[in-house]
Amino acid sequence: MSIGGAAQADWDIPRPAATCRHLLAAARLHGIDTADCLAGTNLSVADIEDSATEVQAGQELGIVRNILARVDDPHEFACDVGVQYNFANMGILGYALLASPTLGDAVNIACRYAALSSTFHRLTRCDTDDGAVLVFDNSAVPADVREFMLERDMFAVINVAPLLIGQLDSTIALKVELAGIDFPVDRLEFPWLAVEFDLAATRSAISIPANVLTLAMPAADAATALTCAQQCEELFESRRQRRGMAALVRSRLVRDPGQLPAMAEIADELCITERTLHRRLAAERTSYRALVDEVRVTLAVALLESGLTVEETARQLGYSETAAFTRAFSRWTGTPPSRHRRVRA
Repeated sequence: MSIGGAAQADWDIPRPAATCRHLLAAARLHGIDTADCLAGTNLSVADIEDSATEVQAGQELGIVRNILARVDDPHEFACDVGVQYNFANMGILGYALLASPTLGDAVNIACRYAALSSTFHRLTRCDTDDGAVLVFDNSAVPADVREFMLERDMFAVINVAPLLIGQLDSTIALKVELAGIDFPVDRLEFPWLAVEFDLAATRSAISIPANVLTLAMPAADAATALTCAQQCEELFESRRQRRGMAALVRSRLVRDPGQLPAMAEIADELCITERTLHRRLAAERTSYRALVDEVRVTLAVALLESGLTVEETARQLGYSETAAFTRAFSRWTGTPPSRHRRVRA
């Protein structure tokens, strides 16, 4: 039996700004200036502090690389980041894990919705005669940050583990396999666990005994777990549709839909050439023109349904002539904009 994450293995979807806040908080402990951490990411402190903000994975990677280039002890930094994680700052995924009927069910949720967490790994559960193995697949993680990402995740798991298995009366044995990194095992403390490390393994994984998988979660509630899982699915699908370069361009277009910039201007803002932007959008099976139309039709429908007239909507979207907007809207949707207008009360 194998239960894995989404088929596309990508971590490149919008992510909660909380993950970046953890990075900046740990960087401050190491004397690294926030401005240096954010250099080249197009993110501001206000963006990071806004709980509603989502960042692109590439922006988070930029912060990680900026810090790793300046930090004296990357192992200590990974620990300082990882220990900040708890269920409360994991959003709906944290509630889904806590409400799961058993620890085994929580592992399944973690695998399915790993992309909603801070991890850049694909998590896969493989059942064995003795229990289950939780595999951390880092094959899609950029090589220059793989070691940090694995260490951060391990410290994060350790930080939340007491709530998951603290109900045990006796110490349990876990096996932790770590492949290809010089992991500082001396920095880890497991007062409730007997951990066997395999630093010469060919994979990175945690083996969980069968009797632990059947333990009831502290806040187990089947109905709440189902509701949270459904919300995780909706959030995951929403983020997956707003990934990569297309997501960055959409975000920029929505910022000022009445004065849409030229493709060359956006390319310049992203510090790439117009040709590169065209190629990367094509790789995501879209184009600048398609994104412009997508943003305009989405906003147009919202404005019309809010009660604005066709003329007011056209003006909001930067059209100098209502007729031009009407033709464009009909081309986008197959119906005239008047069909979508909600009459003001």
